[in-house]
Amino acid sequence: MNTNKNGKFGKWIKTSISARMAIVGFLVIMLLIPLSYIKDLVNERMYRQKTVVNEINQKWGKEVLVYGPILKIPYKTYKETTIYLPETKTHQKETEEIINEAYFFPEVLDINATINPESKSRGIYNTAVYKTNINFKGTFTTPDFSDVEIAPKDILWQKAKLIIQTSNVKGVNSKIAIQIHKNSYNFSGNNQNNSQKEHRNNLFTLESKTIAKNDLPHLNPIDFSLTMNVNGSEQIRFVPIGKETTANIKSNWKTANFLGEYIPYNPDKINDNGFDAKWKVLDINRPFAQQSFNHLPKLTKYAFGVNFKIPVDEFQKNERATKYGFLVIALTFLIFFLIQTMSKINIHPFQYLMVGIALIMFYTLLISITEHSSFLKAYLIAGVAVVALITLYSKSILKNTKFPLFIGGSLIILYSFIFVIIQLENYALLVGSIGLFIILAAVMYASRKIDWNNG
Repeated sequence: MNTNKNGKFGKWIKTSISARMAIVGFLVIMLLIPLSYIKDLVNERMYRQKTVVNEINQKWGKEVLVYGPILKIPYKTYKETTIYLPETKTHQKETEEIINEAYFFPEVLDINATINPESKSRGIYNTAVYKTNINFKGTFTTPDFSDVEIAPKDILWQKAKLIIQTSNVKGVNSKIAIQIHKNSYNFSGNNQNNSQKEHRNNLFTLESKTIAKNDLPHLNPIDFSLTMNVNGSEQIRFVPIGKETTANIKSNWKTANFLGEYIPYNPDKINDNGFDAKWKVLDINRPFAQQSFNHLPKLTKYAFGVNFKIPVDEFQKNERATKYGFLVIALTFLIFFLIQTMSKINIHPFQYLMVGIALIMFYTLLISITEHSSFLKAYLIAGVAVVALITLYSKSILKNTKFPLFIGGSLIILYSFIFVIIQLENYALLVGSIGLFIILAAVMYASRKIDWNNG
């Protein structure tokens, strides 16, 4: 009795289209579990890469962001208070002297930077680092204290200094000195100004010694020049604090990415030897004044510069490839299901499972080979291996040559289609939608003569 029931159930599984569809659908859902582990593996390798890159950058020198030079001039203000004297039962006025600081930006600022990038590796991971020579030239004009109505006697010219703010002091590999007339003033770290707040802002303050009276623009404009040699990584940026700021950044790096609020104006900025980018920013182009009183504003969001990150992030392409894993498995199983239904060839669920595992192996091969080669080579090797494996395996299942060749050709087209989508950015959705529409049309055409009422 039980044997008869089992036989009828087994026969129904083999002959019923609905039963086969249910089993194939269940297997597709089950294969999503290992596919999710593949996605976790990609994220783990991406995190590992980021950690190693940060360690390399930390030792070499992080991003270089320079904000300066800025003229800092202390000045006096007075606060009058009234206090009560209980002994005489009278009120007495007292004047408190307060020292504030005013910050003045250059009238003209010209920046010239020559950057020599290189790739640093640790194991299978690498990042872009560089050595740079930066030259600043410019002019300070007579500071204008009219906004705060300060009397000339309350301006403390004898305590005036120049400051620079930068994100990278560890990478500085030579002394920093500013030249004014025939005098040179060295910069050093200001421990008082390098407060916890500035560390949170990723900026450190370098401050010069007190500037001699003859080198200050209290009567006439003064010209200055400054050179910095810094080791950095990933990118370099400058804040356009000059009333007229010009910048010229040169490098032999051929995959530059210009970033920030302002872009280079010269159309020939990228050439066969690297890039030669030029900027010009006027005070009318930016939303901040040429001076600030009582505090130095944070203007890093107005910085511009160049990014030197490794141009192709292979792990991002791996991540995008795994997102199409469900589509690959579902379409491959659909092809086997249609062949099985139309040809009446029996395909066991275990054989579906083996094909599904082979499809999952494509992603493990892709990730592991990418870490030692390019994404293109890894994709070709993994794709050829998996397509060959499934084609040969299907030949043993289907007992002929026509269907395995059709399956192999379909997989080649499918993997090629996904590779094209991964490479595209702006047109990925459009191409993907058109491709899926064509696939749907092909499936509808191939299944038009199937008797779906059978089981």
